[in-house]
Amino acid sequence: MSSQAPSLGQAEGSARQPRLRWLSEVWSSTVGKKLIVGLTGVILVAYVILHMLGNLKTLQGAGAGEPAVNTYADWLRTAGEPVIPREGVLWFVRAILLTALVIHIVGVSQLIKRNRDARPPGHRETKVIQRSWASRTMAISGFLLLAFIVFHVLQFTTLTIHPTPLAEGQVYANLYDAFQEWWLVVIYVAAVVVLGFHLRHALWSVLQTHGFDAPNRNPTFRRGANATAILITVGFAAIPIAIFAGLLPEPHDDFSTITMTVSGK
Repeated sequence: MSSQAPSLGQAEGSARQPRLRWLSEVWSSTVGKKLIVGLTGVILVAYVILHMLGNLKTLQGAGAGEPAVNTYADWLRTAGEPVIPREGVLWFVRAILLTALVIHIVGVSQLIKRNRDARPPGHRETKVIQRSWASRTMAISGFLLLAFIVFHVLQFTTLTIHPTPLAEGQVYANLYDAFQEWWLVVIYVAAVVVLGFHLRHALWSVLQTHGFDAPNRNPTFRRGANATAILITVGFAAIPIAIFAGLLPEPHDDFSTITMTVSGK
């Protein structure tokens, strides 16, 4: 006979194939993509909250010796030593965040495209009712936040952009010098306001996507999303505003020598 029964190896391969494809199938479906986008969003929001709490150490000022925010930044670089190489934990976290950010952006972009493709051509300009301003501008606010993230990383992480003097490890002085410039204060405060609007809708949306919403719980969830967005906005904005308003002391004098060396002035 020309036909033969599949071998044991072929049968096992056929049995394994669906299990190897499950993640791709989840990503291909609209519901699965929304779930993954929501999960990556939760990762990013968790980082934003932790980042804000760490940045608030700036409000402790220059300190008697080393500023508290400098000590915190140094701890991030040395966490896990000597078992883990210097900055090992930091780069691990960065890798997770970058992966989550890329997946989040790609997923959101594909969902937007699917939503537009599903509309008949004659109805693309139809007004959508019962949608907040924040929900209608999620794509725009997301793009603005991405541009700000790139600017922020180039300025304070890689020290590539330095409109004001910057020095490695001198976080407090870097922030203090930068936020003496009104236009940098405007950029950062505007960015965190956009972040607040973006998070307000994103937090509420992820609860709906993952099936947590219910008529008896929705008011609490909405208040929680609003409160979280406001706290994050105020927490981030407080630093540039406090520095520009002169509420925080100048960094120690020895920073001037460091900045002159690093900035080449």
